[in-house]
Amino acid sequence: MTILAPQESALSQDAVVEMAEKALADIGKAKESIGRVIFGQESVVEQTVISILAGGHALLVGVPGLAKTKLVDTLGIALGLDARRIQFTPDLMPSDIIGTEVMDQDETGRRSFRYVKGPVFAQLLMADEINRASPRTQSALLQAMQEYHVTVAGEPYDLPAPFHVLATQNPLEQEGTYPLPEAQLDRFLMQVDVHYPDLASERRILLESGGESDRAEPVLTSDRLREIQALVRRMPVPESVVETILTLVRSARPGSGHKEADTHIAWGPGPRASQSLMTCVRARALYDGRLAPSVDDVLALAEPILQHRMALNFAARAEGMSVRDVIAALKRDIG
Repeated sequence: MTILAPQESALSQDAVVEMAEKALADIGKAKESIGRVIFGQESVVEQTVISILAGGHALLVGVPGLAKTKLVDTLGIALGLDARRIQFTPDLMPSDIIGTEVMDQDETGRRSFRYVKGPVFAQLLMADEINRASPRTQSALLQAMQEYHVTVAGEPYDLPAPFHVLATQNPLEQEGTYPLPEAQLDRFLMQVDVHYPDLASERRILLESGGESDRAEPVLTSDRLREIQALVRRMPVPESVVETILTLVRSARPGSGHKEADTHIAWGPGPRASQSLMTCVRARALYDGRLAPSVDDVLALAEPILQHRMALNFAARAEGMSVRDVIAALKRDIG
């Protein structure tokens, strides 16, 4: 049995297949363009692009110098998005992100307020070192990420479409950082862990980076990206995949009867995690050149989608466990 989204009923299966095949070709071109610039971070590129194809936001976590900023710049070029960057610092104010009202005076001396938009009005917003800013400033992104508009002086202002936030974060144990609140973490579709490249990739970085060709080529437009994002939500999902998602997410909650979760988890993922997995497995299938997701897609995306939506209890932290260890145990029981 296959689960279809409500909007899929208006399209025939042949029409969806035809649209998907065209999307596969476009995504393949985008992957090629990005791959000419970013070396040795295949899983990072995959998860970040999947986040965008699924219409969500991603949090890139890693030490400095791993090309997180370069990746975001490259994605903006390859996907045809208007990209802007905000460097988060301890003295950054919310108005520096969403904008502010200024007073104007015309020739007759009449004064009025005019809204000057902030850098949040972009299709791809890079929030660089988001955990360097104060919690008050971090929360300025909450409404934008969830509702796709900002409110200034009681007036709502719609953000461009599509709108995606790719935030970078240094490890929390470094000095001068503020942990993101749980409510904001839940707004990120994925937490993408950026690791050091392997030897062969780092050698290639040394030999090939910095040349004239070290720049992505535009492949998609924002309108075409929106069409692909709409297609992702129309893709059929097998019943086995739906059941795997439900089993995985529900087993990650304390009190579910799963020994690992009951013993080590303080609080687990909510229904938004299930929704995120449902959308992302479709996007991953397209990214890999397939027309339908599988259980393997669920298992591959479990860690980036669940790890920032769970918290360990004191006993687990005392034992030196991590959320990744718990997710790995949950996956073993399913797979």
